Amino acid sequence: MSAEDKLKGLGLTLPDVPTPVATYVSFKQVGDIVYLSGQGPKRADGTYPTGKVGKDVTIEEAYEHAKQTGLGLLAAMKKATGSLDKVEVIKLLGMVNGAPDFADQPKVINGCSDLFVAVLGERGRHARSAVGMGSLPNNMTVEIEVIIKVLP
Repeated sequence: MSAEDKLKGLGLTLPDVPTPVATYVSFKQVGDIVYLSGQGPKRADGTYPTGKVGKDVTIEEAYEHAKQTGLGLLAAMKKATGSLDKVEVIKLLGMVNGAPDFADQPKVINGCSDLFVAVLGERGRHARSAVGMGSLPNNMTVEIEVIIKVLP
């Protein structure tokens, strides 16, 4: 089953790839490696869920935010490679806008990791870091960047 079919089976659709808001690009390819710029859980109206995870936002809500971010990253992967079936996820860096004592960053970033495996299968498994941040742009709850390999 193709990655696109898996997305449909999950009832999910890819959003438009966000336009960079500063002097950078959505992705940069070097050989068969593509570096995806960090994204957050952008809503259809252009806003972001905001607040500190563990204070203003629950782990479960932030998990869904990470999943939404993952959809945006899948859209960027498709734009970069032409097909999600040509993608292998290598490394993911998940950043969580957490309360000072929040320590469950991995549970939040699992929203993105679980999505990648559900859509890409074994090609979605990756090395990962999940870290807490004092703040993130627009006060969004999560930001995730990814490195992928383009398969022949």
